[in-house]
Amino acid sequence: MNSSPLINRLLLPGAMAFLLLLSLAYWWLENVPHEIFGTAMFALLAYHIVVNRFWFKNLFRGRYDRRRAFVVALHLALIVNMIILLVTSVVISKSLFSALPIPDSIYLREVHWFSAYWVMIIVGIHLGLHWARVMALSRSILGLSPICAVRTLFLRIATVLLAGLGVWSFSVLGVWTKLTFTYSLDVWNFKTSVTPFFGHWAAVVALPAIVMHYAMARWRNRQRTWPTTGSQGKASGGEVAQLP
Repeated sequence: MNSSPLINRLLLPGAMAFLLLLSLAYWWLENVPHEIFGTAMFALLAYHIVVNRFWFKNLFRGRYDRRRAFVVALHLALIVNMIILLVTSVVISKSLFSALPIPDSIYLREVHWFSAYWVMIIVGIHLGLHWARVMALSRSILGLSPICAVRTLFLRIATVLLAGLGVWSFSVLGVWTKLTFTYSLDVWNFKTSVTPFFGHWAAVVALPAIVMHYAMARWRNRQRTWPTTGSQGKASGGEVAQLP
């Protein structure tokens, strides 16, 4: 079996998400590990962009429907946030890039964290958009059958529980406050617990992924059955007309 899809479609994004998650634990890891993990994540991101360079070449080719326009807008938002995260990382660096003649900025530190939190949400939405492809690739790698009632029921129950945990985690971590650039003194106490911090943030990423996955699934189903306006439900050949 060709290992490229496994590496580029599953392991690489998973490694980037893991490094991003670790980077959020600044007050546990402290500065040097934080900067090392962040730098490693951007190195993997650069490789990811090279692997998917044809996506950028095809931006101005083909027809844009609502789904493609949304996907492109989402990717551009992720790219902009990553650029902000990269630039502010270099500017506020205390270790790896501290030798550069760049003045520090307290304001840019706030922008850095604000951008990082939004990256987590956008990464979750991005995951939800591609979840069907991820599951198909996983089934292919593991040799699982595409249809299994017991597995489907189990996954749906797990999804509901994970979504509930995500809603709770939004409250526990004060995510909405962080996303609205509102100053807060709430900081996770790593002296009392560490693992729950990562569990809560993983659930925060999972929540928009779940919402987006099912929203896109519902949209695709409606698109298959919704007749074209003015067609009266039938095309000239007697078949129901479909939206493109």
